[in-house]
Amino acid sequence: MLNPSVSEETDGFLAANENNINGKMKLGLKLTIRGKQVKPKVAILHTNDLHSHFENFPQIIQLMHDRTQELEQDGYTVFRVDDGDAIDRFEPLTDATSGQANIELLNQIHYHAATIGNNEALTTSHQELSQLYQQANFPIVLDNVLDQTTGRAPDWTQPYADYQLKDHTRVRFMGLTFPYPTFRFMGWQAEPVVPSIQRCLHDWQGQYDVLVLLSHLGINQDRHVADQFPEIDVLVGGHTHHLLPHGELRNHTLLTAAEKWGHYVGEIKLEISDHHVVHQTARVLPIPALQPDSPATQTVRKWRRQGRELLAKQKVAELPAPVPTSFTDDNPLIQLGLKAVQESMGVDAAVLNTGLFLHALPAGIVNMEQIQSILPHNIHVMKTTFSGYDLWRLMKEMQKNRNFLIPFPQKGMGFRGSQFGLLVAAGVHFNEHHQLMWHDHLVNPDQEYTIGLLDHYQFIPFFPTIDIVGKNHIYFELTLKTVLANYLARHYPIQGGTHGS
Repeated sequence: MLNPSVSEETDGFLAANENNINGKMKLGLKLTIRGKQVKPKVAILHTNDLHSHFENFPQIIQLMHDRTQELEQDGYTVFRVDDGDAIDRFEPLTDATSGQANIELLNQIHYHAATIGNNEALTTSHQELSQLYQQANFPIVLDNVLDQTTGRAPDWTQPYADYQLKDHTRVRFMGLTFPYPTFRFMGWQAEPVVPSIQRCLHDWQGQYDVLVLLSHLGINQDRHVADQFPEIDVLVGGHTHHLLPHGELRNHTLLTAAEKWGHYVGEIKLEISDHHVVHQTARVLPIPALQPDSPATQTVRKWRRQGRELLAKQKVAELPAPVPTSFTDDNPLIQLGLKAVQESMGVDAAVLNTGLFLHALPAGIVNMEQIQSILPHNIHVMKTTFSGYDLWRLMKEMQKNRNFLIPFPQKGMGFRGSQFGLLVAAGVHFNEHHQLMWHDHLVNPDQEYTIGLLDHYQFIPFFPTIDIVGKNHIYFELTLKTVLANYLARHYPIQGGTHGS
């Protein structure tokens, strides 16, 4: 594993001085001024939406180290920050370690501040997220998420990270993540953006000179924030995977963003005079691709092999025959998935799409590495109740979009495949007279019906009936891959019962 040693003592800083303020960690760094007064120069190197793309991590670690040294030699005080969604469970090592492996790698960068994204909040359990940063050597700043149990900020966060420049200019980093209502299903309470900023600015009056917001909110929200809050000097953006090659100056705030997956590292330069930003620039530094058979390539292969080996130790089931799949046709694997969804929620009908299933399952012992390989998605099962009329409308939407969606290059919303594929339903269908049938009976427009779906279908725009009139219950503790694994374990048990070992 590459392990570049980033200096803990950067130019413009002395050793870190940690003080406890209201139960939170405040970092204060000072430098004795030698000689004449020099206007301080600040550089911020930033990443966002890395999403466990380990193929870029060695280059990012090395670039952060090298660029920090270069900037320090040029008289800059350097900060390194991350804007969230650093983890993604499509990666076997992330999935197998619940993100702990990612933190070990991020520690090599020695960030000065980081915040969380929706992937950290919604794809790890409450307990997993509470433990995720225990070994982190960087602070998590977060100002709009509360623990539902205590009604207070999570104890693994702090409201800000403070640093002091050589002229005693006070630099403060704060953090916000996109306030999805679904946070509540994971035991967190996401607070609205604008009131959160207003509260912080009110409470922090006179405590800082330069304010930097780590914003995992998306470009539209970032622009809205900049328009409303000129007190924010710099906004490090993410979430919507946008790229601002030279930043965007809006009102008095510099917006920045470095796209996704570690394709770029962002670099911001600030000139400070009389404790205020007087000039700012931004650019992005492209990350070179891994070279075949380079030490870095071997390192990434090692990480991925470790993840696969950890998951492979978790034996799930023993299949008597292979279970094939097909992208364009109804097939045995999606039928197995439909049965698993129905049984997991106790429903009589379900719908899935073939693009979810990336590979077939072989005969013999099946382990979680194979399950994770065919279903690498951050997608949860969902039970939805409709009136018969609304169920008919949903199935009409699916029928209308069916052929269009087969080759559709679906991205995001938890989906980690390539194309959407064919919609396949179990327990509900149109007969030859175009009438909607619930098994062998005509659907009654006034009767209620409950069907198994995926939360993914609620978030994408093709089936509006789900979001408009569906009574939706998302099972955040159940991803599609765990539902399939549990079904296989029940119906195709291994001799000796080693599931989950």
